[in-house]
Amino acid sequence: QGLHTLALLAVGVLILHHPVRALLLSGWLFLAGILLFSGSLYVMALTDLRSLALLTPIGGTAFIAGWLTLVIGAWRLPDLHPR
Repeated sequence: QGLHTLALLAVGVLILHHPVRALLLSGWLFLAGILLFSGSLYVMALTDLRSLALLTPIGGTAFIAGWLTLVIGAWRLPDLHPR
């Protein structure tokens, strides 16, 4: 979750300078992944609420989608070093 938090912060900084829609979506997907994946694991570890196990793979999928949209968003950034 720490790596995904750093990615979320990096996405936020990128959006400030380059408002690409894919980057915005990536940020939301990372946030959803943190809440669903990590949150469900924490709740299951601290309680007997095992029904949240169904949310864990959804959060993992959100993480994967977040990374994919981050790559797409980075690909669409303007070239900062013209040749």
